[in-house]
Amino acid sequence: MPRHGRSRLWPLAALLALPLALAGCTGPVEVDVPELPDADRAACAAFAADLPDTLADEERVDIEPADAPAAAYGDPAIVVRCGVARPEGFDLTAACESADGVGYYIPDEQYDDQGLDLTLTAAGYRPRVEVSIPARYRPNAGPAAMAALAPLVKRHLTLVDDCA
Repeated sequence: MPRHGRSRLWPLAALLALPLALAGCTGPVEVDVPELPDADRAACAAFAADLPDTLADEERVDIEPADAPAAAYGDPAIVVRCGVARPEGFDLTAACESADGVGYYIPDEQYDDQGLDLTLTAAGYRPRVEVSIPARYRPNAGPAAMAALAPLVKRHLTLVDDCA
């Protein structure tokens, strides 16, 4: 008799657990697809094809559209996008953080406030690469992402303004 009682409770328990299981399944990360000239589109496609399976200790997750020149890692997602616009506040006098010879622009307000999301942009390269890092991953994810991406930036993109 107890065996029969457990079998009736099993479907109910599974049904109640379903929302909890689905809570972690947020689906693909939506990314913007920039309009790019052919040469930039080709450079971004090559850059995106070389992006690693992990970044800052986070596993790669699906993006939408799947063929965007981008990648996402973890939940909440660290997002790497190629072909972004010049970041607001960036000019030739802007200070940048350097990793492996690649300068990354960080907006001034994000330097000291570890509670803010972080945006790193390889602003001196064409096309530009941007890395959006949720505050949860600070302080370590920024330097880790810059170091991991620097060789790919140098390999696939063109330095036009030294951001150092």
